[in-house]
This record gives sequence, C-alpha cells and structure tokens, in this order.
Amino acid sequence: MNITIKDAQIEDSPLILDFIKGIAAYEKLEDQVEAKLEDIKKSIFIDQDAHVIIAYADNQPVGFALYFYNYSTFKGRKGLYLEDLFVYERYRHLGIGNQLFDFLREKAKKENCGRMEWVCLNWNQKAIDFYLKKQAIPMKEWTIFRIDETNL
Repeated sequence: MNITIKDAQIEDSPLILDFIKGIAAYEKLEDQVEAKLEDIKKSIFIDQDAHVIIAYADNQPVGFALYFYNYSTFKGRKGLYLEDLFVYERYRHLGIGNQLFDFLREKAKKENCGRMEWVCLNWNQKAIDFYLKKQAIPMKEWTIFRIDETNL
C-alpha cells in the first residue's frame, strides 16, 4: 500500500467535514458537530485559521489531521496544536496515524516550534497508548477550561 500525505485544498472541504464527523462518531460526540461545509471552506481555506493534511492510501483518502499554531510565552515562540487526528477504521493499524503524526512533528521541528500539544479523551486508551509511544507526556497538573459560544 502506497501512503502519501498532502496539504488539503478547498475542494477537499466535503471530505474534511466527513473526517470531522467520523472522529466525532468515534469519540461519541456526534451531537456536538455544528460545522457546516461553508464553515470549513471559510475558516480553513479563506481565513486560514487552521490547516489540514490528508493521508491517501493508493490515492484514496483514508485519514486526516487538523492543526493550527498557538504561542508559548514561556518558550517565546509558536507551537503546533493538533486539534484532530483521524483514520478511517478499516485503515487503522497500518501505520497511517503514525505517518500523519510524524509529518506534523517534523513540520513543527522545521518551523522552529517550541512544542506540539493536543488533548485526548480520558477514556480513549488506544489514543493514549499511541501518544505515549510517541514520547508524549500527559500534562496531569493542568486543567482544561472552556467558555462556550453562548457565554462569550
């Protein structure tokens, strides 16, 4: 199987939305997906608020990663924040998730990022084990806070 990773283009917007719905289903959060096709086109490709890479197996799209840049005041430079990494179920355990992750890790190095961060659901032991193998360190002394749209 030939795996390639490419930057997403605006015409990939329906595919990106499908990946988002796929990860939401896997995480049992389907009811939280509000994104529409036009939101994806505008936020990723027009406003460039985030970036997407897509993994292809023999020219078929099989997975994606969505990321953006944040900033570390302690490091004094940007970081890479991985929002989503998802591979269709039938293509898991073939190294595609590894390739997507390693692609972004290398991008972070090349762009002189101070770190790479993401969150992972506590119950998702498969993902936790995956990230631990990648030398990630759980940030147990931190608590994630959020103010949702209705309270902004």
